[in-house]
Amino acid sequence: MNTKIEKTENKNEIKLEFTIDAEKFVDAINKVYEKNSKYFNIPGFRKGKAPMKIVERHYGSEIFYEDAFNELVPEIYDNEIKENDLHAVSKPRIDVIQMEKGKDLIFTAIVDTKPEVELGKYKGIEIKKVEYNVSDEDVEHELGHMAEKNARLISIDNRPVESGDTTVIDFEGFVDGVPFEGGKAEKHELVIGSNTFIPGFEEQLIGVKLDEEKDINVKFPDEYFSKDLAGKDAVFKIKLHEIKKKEMPTIDDELAKDISEFDTLKELKASIKEKIEKENESKAKYETEDNAIKAVCEKSQVDIPDGMVEAEIDNNIKDMETKLSYQGMNLNSYLQMVGKTLEEFRDGYKEQAKVSIKQRLVIEAIGNDAKITVEDSEVEEKLKEMAEQYNKKYDEIKDNEQLVDYVKNSLVFEKTIKYIVENAKIK
Repeated sequence: MNTKIEKTENKNEIKLEFTIDAEKFVDAINKVYEKNSKYFNIPGFRKGKAPMKIVERHYGSEIFYEDAFNELVPEIYDNEIKENDLHAVSKPRIDVIQMEKGKDLIFTAIVDTKPEVELGKYKGIEIKKVEYNVSDEDVEHELGHMAEKNARLISIDNRPVESGDTTVIDFEGFVDGVPFEGGKAEKHELVIGSNTFIPGFEEQLIGVKLDEEKDINVKFPDEYFSKDLAGKDAVFKIKLHEIKKKEMPTIDDELAKDISEFDTLKELKASIKEKIEKENESKAKYETEDNAIKAVCEKSQVDIPDGMVEAEIDNNIKDMETKLSYQGMNLNSYLQMVGKTLEEFRDGYKEQAKVSIKQRLVIEAIGNDAKITVEDSEVEEKLKEMAEQYNKKYDEIKDNEQLVDYVKNSLVFEKTIKYIVENAKIK
């Protein structure tokens, strides 16, 4: 095998030309045939029993080329990138020059490489002090939330619906006099003011009395997820069955005993204050770090290759797809709901991707410049922490090179951010 590596006219881009021996390509074709022979149904042969030459004659000699290429090339490409320490940051753009049985396989791969960072000043940068104090109002607000969770709903029969009430209704929706799919429900609970229904629906329930029937006129938003209903006028026929009102408990020592491990309201308030203080400390720490990172990035320059941005967007979309799957959705249905194409969706991630990449590259460059390292004992401690967290044995993960490298890099990253903040001038 022979490989030529050269820089292209584009910054941070290289071109690799691979020449792979004909024998290796034939071996890959044979391997692909063995894997897939069972799927071929050739007249005169039992399914999966036709010799490779017969299959090639029937379907064309190129039938196995693409799969053989995919069988052979990824490992060769990855090894070449690793052995030459090329720091590829994008998917390779492949161009096949020669691919024919009995001849050397020749192809090129153009790939973006990690860009150099021109570091600016990162010691003594000025950032504003971030501080959050806990007020009595903050404590009372949190206490109110806790009390609300312990509130009970009581039925109301002596007045019509008011804002904040929980109503129980039947409804059916019509567009141009025709009922539409998903527009009907019975004994549905709706909190007035929750804004969970179409704009204008909940407000028209205010003043309705028990057992009263009413027509509610609304217009679906132009950006409504169902294109069949978007922008259309609709009439909902409703019947009110129940009105319920939230009855808040008295906030006293008895409530403190019911909703916490404390015996008095004073102790509960002190605990709430301590909890908010810890949350505020974490929030202030995060914002201080974020401000410091932004400040050093503003003073640094880096040309981010387009391929690196596209790879970052790919990763963001994969994360998004994972989160959507937990909600029983997929990306296509989500895009339909928000009224965007995949291209528009990707464009929306572009600036965020550039910021994230620049921050990572700048922090990494500062870490290298400041010679920030981690001890083996620190890596070991973190691995043991992870083993316990994910219910694994330490011996099972300590020899995982990828995981060890990830942990080591993460710890250096964290230390570098801490170093930037410690060397900043906080006003």
